[in-house]
Amino acid sequence: MGLLDRFRRSGRVRRPARDGLRTGSTSVRASDGHDIAHLTDFVTTRRGVEGFVEPRTAVSDVTLLLVAHDGEWTRRRVPSVQWAHTFANKHQVPSYDAAVVGIPQRMRDFNRRKKAGGI
Repeated sequence: MGLLDRFRRSGRVRRPARDGLRTGSTSVRASDGHDIAHLTDFVTTRRGVEGFVEPRTAVSDVTLLLVAHDGEWTRRRVPSVQWAHTFANKHQVPSYDAAVVGIPQRMRDFNRRKKAGGI
């Protein structure tokens, strides 16, 4: 074993463990029933909701960002990109790929109002 062998990467990217065990240098929790229940509750209790599917990153699995008409939002882990779009279709919520369209301005405005104490 060479001196720097331990620092070389294998070039492979692994999916996070489904049971939330430590993977690489980060700990990623898999989605569960509480996440799905929260998303369902958000969709059914808000109006004008849109879904933004965020791809897997080094620190988190696939997430679904839901944004209501007033900018109120929630983000939860989901099992897959396909699952997120199916969930949105089932609840008649338009869904977009967040990596392509970005996040809506009304969400940033909501965060600004909340930080200023207006909400």
